[in-house]
Order: sequence, then structure tokens, then C-alpha cells
Amino acid sequence: METFFASIDYWHWWILAGILLIIEVAAPSFFFLWLSVAAGITGLALLAVPDLGWEYQILLFSGLSILSLTLFKRYQRAHPVTTDQPALNRRGEQYIGRTFTLEAPISNHTGVIRVDDSTWRITGADLPTGTTVTVVGADGVILKVEAVQD
Repeated sequence: METFFASIDYWHWWILAGILLIIEVAAPSFFFLWLSVAAGITGLALLAVPDLGWEYQILLFSGLSILSLTLFKRYQRAHPVTTDQPALNRRGEQYIGRTFTLEAPISNHTGVIRVDDSTWRITGADLPTGTTVTVVGADGVILKVEAVQD
């Protein structure tokens, strides 16, 4: 096993970088991209310093992987992705601001309303049937409603 690691050359790291890039393309998550960058830089370091021992190569690859992932996560938190549809995968939040008429009363602060082609559980003040309510929030699959003030 010692001879296998001792024979690692710079192009082995570049092949690993290419394989990691292919994995990133197949499963996009920006995780394997940074491992690929670390492998590429490790290959460059080995090209610059051909006598670099395999232990130091692994250490350099590990350190660069952790550093690049940490820096990317920090950058991602500081610069979140903006979208024109921020509630796309949060269906309940898409209904905030819409008004509906109660087909059944809200009792004990819970009830049900029909929204388009589905029914949703709601919470709010006890209200009679026929009251117009506005969705003011969403807690998972439960909509929070308030009576519309005329």
C-alpha cells in the first residue's frame, strides 16, 4: 500500500478533480465542486513541488477541501440567492394576503376553508359561517386567518 501512495503524481489529482466535477454535474449541490477545486490545487502543488510526500498531499487536499467548503458556506450565508418566487416550495405562504369566505365556522380557534381545489386547516378567532377572512400567516400546513374589517 505504501508504494501505491508513493507513486501518486500530479495528474492523478487532476483526474480526481475531473471525476469530482462529473459527480457535481450529475448531482448539483456545490459540494463536489469545492472538493474538485481542492484536488486541482493539490495537483498544481505537486507539479510545483514534485518531492511532496503523499502524507502532505492528503493533508493539503483535506485542508483545502475544508477551507473551500467553509468559505463557500460563509459566502452563501452572506449573499443568499434572491428569487422572484420566494414562496415557490412553501405553498401555504403563497396564500398570505388572499381573502376567503368561511363555509364552516371557526370554533375552538380551528376550522377549515376551501382554497381553490383543496381544503386547508385554519386557526384564528372563533367566527361564524359566511365571514370573510384574510390569510395572515402560515405555519406548515395550517393557515392563520383574521376577519376582514369592513
